[in-house]
Amino acid sequence: MKTWTKRSFFASVTCAVGGAYWLYEKRRISLDNVGGAARPSEYELKLVQVLFRHGARTPLKSLPGTLQAEWIVDLLQVPPHTKFNYIVKNLIGDPRPPSPLEDHYRAHKLNGGAFHGQLTALGMQQMYNLGERLRDVYIKKSNFLSPVFRSTEVYVRSTNIVRTIESAVCLLAGLFQQQQEGIVTVFTSEAETEVLYPNYKRCDHLKQMTRQRIVQASLLPEIAEDLKEMYKLLEIPEHEHISFIDIWDDMTSRKAHDLARPSCVHYLMKIIEKRAVETVYFAYEPSNSTSLQLCVGQLLSFLISNIENKLKDQDSLENLRKFHLYSVHDTTLMPFLMALDIFDMKWPPYGADVILELYEHRSSKEAFVKVSYLGKDQLVRGCSDIYCPLRDFKKALSSYVIDEVNYEEKCNQPVNAAN
Repeated sequence: MKTWTKRSFFASVTCAVGGAYWLYEKRRISLDNVGGAARPSEYELKLVQVLFRHGARTPLKSLPGTLQAEWIVDLLQVPPHTKFNYIVKNLIGDPRPPSPLEDHYRAHKLNGGAFHGQLTALGMQQMYNLGERLRDVYIKKSNFLSPVFRSTEVYVRSTNIVRTIESAVCLLAGLFQQQQEGIVTVFTSEAETEVLYPNYKRCDHLKQMTRQRIVQASLLPEIAEDLKEMYKLLEIPEHEHISFIDIWDDMTSRKAHDLARPSCVHYLMKIIEKRAVETVYFAYEPSNSTSLQLCVGQLLSFLISNIENKLKDQDSLENLRKFHLYSVHDTTLMPFLMALDIFDMKWPPYGADVILELYEHRSSKEAFVKVSYLGKDQLVRGCSDIYCPLRDFKKALSSYVIDEVNYEEKCNQPVNAAN
């Protein structure tokens, strides 16, 4: 067996990717000198929007030729304390729409009987734990929320996939300790109009561009050499089209559940993650505003609109709600973090959360946005303080926000036409 060696960071794009990482480190270190976090009394919290990745799950794809894990259905048993009464509806309150992605996952069973992409008991517990962390901040410490779930306070939306819906429910169980007034409605969208993930079904330009960039990434010398080595170590047939993203997904799922992995993988998880992240970074191409626009531009627009509507002090139910939960995916969080310029070049773990808090200064009435990732405050793009004036926040993200008309126009352009 060949000796695995760590190589340079994308030799052919060292300046682009390595430079981005250096800037992240510089920004992270500089955050220690920012004083905004110590001044909560000056601000009144008005709105909280939480985007979170689902909990641990079964893998999305089995690696051909590789030692398979046993994904038995016992791994999916729901812990009693994570249960919460809920119903799923579309965005206007009609019955839940069909889910082509969920149908795809359930078309074939994994070794052991479970399906692809299912939330496990471990994942349910992770989401419950996240709910308890949010409870500590927004109920126990700040009294921002009632200790019992009320639909007049909390809005819950998820992608139309069972694992994200269940993740939202488990989070609520932890947040409110299974205490609720009435049944929870989890809202979801039809696949054709979903904005909570990069929508390849709707946007052909994004689909073709991402596919091309992933292929190009796999041909970069450093990644190609390491991927070739992984094919040998994992005994993947040469004709199969497997990326580091696929390998990371499968092996991370196994590691989380303490299931069988090829012995060589135990020592290679860091390099597998590194190459998987590099592949995604290259595919999403953060330097190209069009890429991030089509990935998360409408989501950004949606979140900013929620902020602006809250500030209008309207009496509608939508505006009275002050805590919004959005159950999403790693493929949502990565381009979202890139747009905010806080991506740390690490794969978002199961249950990762990004929180956008809207504050109003008690004296000046000026609006501020504060962002945290994985429980830590972040200095986002275009902001000089973690309490970022809303006008600066919007200006910094203006090149990534996109409206419906421009989104449709760019999605229908040939891949080499949009800038």
